Amino acid sequence: MEKTESLEEFYRDKMGILPSEIFRKTGHFNVFTMEDYTGPMAPYPMPYSRKDYYKIALIRGAHLVEYADNSYTVHRNMLMFANPQIPYNWTPQNTQPVGAFCVFTEDYMKGFGNITDYPLYQPGGTPILDITDEEATQIMERFNAMFTEISSDYIYKYDVLRSQVFEMIHAGLKLSPAITVNEGISSNAGIRIASLFNELLERQFPIESAMQQVRLKTAAAFANQLNVHINHLNRVLKEATGKTTTQLIAARLAAEARVLLKHTNWNISEIAWCIGFEDTSNFVRFFKKHGAITPNQFRS
Repeated sequence: MEKTESLEEFYRDKMGILPSEIFRKTGHFNVFTMEDYTGPMAPYPMPYSRKDYYKIALIRGAHLVEYADNSYTVHRNMLMFANPQIPYNWTPQNTQPVGAFCVFTEDYMKGFGNITDYPLYQPGGTPILDITDEEATQIMERFNAMFTEISSDYIYKYDVLRSQVFEMIHAGLKLSPAITVNEGISSNAGIRIASLFNELLERQFPIESAMQQVRLKTAAAFANQLNVHINHLNRVLKEATGKTTTQLIAARLAAEARVLLKHTNWNISEIAWCIGFEDTSNFVRFFKKHGAITPNQFRS
């Protein structure tokens, strides 16, 4: 797996520029057409790696996409919601890609709502949408509104653009029948606990070094860190996601293990240690339980 690509590297290597405003204290946002995306756009495929920025992309036509430990075939048009925790790449099937995308940093959204609360950015979510030509045209209209806004002289245009990012996320949620927002949690406190749990879980990833180990790996550890009773944490997460704390942790650890098996040359014992297993045999049993095959079988 390639090392995490920084926003500075994206501009320098892919766009051939490095705008000074990338270092604005309020974070960074920009929007491009696929035609703007010069540099090493070809040959394909794009290196499989994490990026340290968020991206929302509309790409017309058929594609093969690798996202986390999954592969998707997009037959029509791809609407993708990428985040810094998950590595990905995509390869067009036919012609030069056409469409648009925006990039933004976590600081840009800070204080204006937590986008990771949305199912598109939740572990186990599907942020790759295969949409119709009509839906792609509607999404492109939203990108065109971003192009109009960012080229204006309006002093508060980046506030408007931030709102347009949220509108794009909601448009994606409405286009995805497989993604639903669970309304089982009735209290703001419960929503906050679920959000904090997800933040603690995701903060441990990506694993980018064989010397890096997951520290929080049990329901009790998360409950202690959040200063709540383990039964309360289980209830909140069950209402929010339909899964227990242990199931959510295990699913995320298994997903990261698959990424490391697929995209690194680390041996099984090294990956086991990184995922939090001191005993490799326990890791093998865990992996087989959550994937029906052994780590070696998955890698081969």
